Amino acid sequence: MKTMLALLGLTAAAMAAHGYHVIKEIKIGGEGGWDYVTMDSAARRLYVSHGTHTVVVDVDAGTVVGDIPDTQGVHGIALAPDLNRGFTSNGRANTVTIFDLKTLKTIAVVKTGQNPDAIAFEPFTGRVFTFNGRSKDSTVINAKTGAVEGTIPLGGKPEFPAADGKGKLYANIEDTNEIVEVDAKTLAVTKRYSLAPCDSPSGLAMDTKNRRLFSVCDNKMMAVSDPDAGKVIATPAVGKGPDAAGFDVSLNLAFSSNGQDGTLTVVSESGGKFSVVENAPTQRGARTMALDTKTHNILLPTADFGPAPAPNARPTILPDSFRIIIVGR
Repeated sequence: MKTMLALLGLTAAAMAAHGYHVIKEIKIGGEGGWDYVTMDSAARRLYVSHGTHTVVVDVDAGTVVGDIPDTQGVHGIALAPDLNRGFTSNGRANTVTIFDLKTLKTIAVVKTGQNPDAIAFEPFTGRVFTFNGRSKDSTVINAKTGAVEGTIPLGGKPEFPAADGKGKLYANIEDTNEIVEVDAKTLAVTKRYSLAPCDSPSGLAMDTKNRRLFSVCDNKMMAVSDPDAGKVIATPAVGKGPDAAGFDVSLNLAFSSNGQDGTLTVVSESGGKFSVVENAPTQRGARTMALDTKTHNILLPTADFGPAPAPNARPTILPDSFRIIIVGR
């Protein structure tokens, strides 16, 4: 009995030790929607997609410090700090904007496949990969020269990718409920496997040390998979409306940002078991996120909403209510 009570006490203490909550908000304002956010923890800058442009925020000062204009339908932002370059995927324009990280000035605009959504810089090859939702492929760009070096058919509608730092990229395929493995050097799909029972995977994060992928799914689960074995090993529950995932290597925690119920699901791994330790309140609409590896805070964009203009339509976004909420412990 004493042993059992001690174990229960340790479990309760571990859960209480997390205590994620909203600690700060940064006002951005303006009009329009948003998608992904990307954090440069070393430079202390957050890059925020905002409809027709990309907003740059100093997270420590809590202020907007710059703007990258004319990124029409921007979805994602990838960074290559060693090259002093950033890249935005412009979904409505079917382009990537390459910009200078210091000045935020546009260096070049590159044509891609149709509706580039997520985007990733792969450091092993020095290439940028867009994941194009409508053409169901990936456009490969040389990060130094801006030249398109190939197109990779993906066999389905891609969502978010994750790089292992060793020349492999992994991406969720939303309409087939799969993971694809892409060889960044040969520009070929080298593996695909099912994420069942996951339905419509979107956000993806990777524990590169232990070789685990975390896909968040529309049917309120996180599919934890082993990419080397090509199989799902756990399916902890998450909140409703997840669209992004994160992994904090220092804390060994995975995250799911759930926009419909306004929560952040925190998942811990211990002894090969994955369990939910917390569903922290955020705000409705906070469906994407970025992890600040310096502070271990989570940064989530959201806004206030009015009524939907029609049945089954998205609710209206109230003007000037767009902001970043910061969740920490």
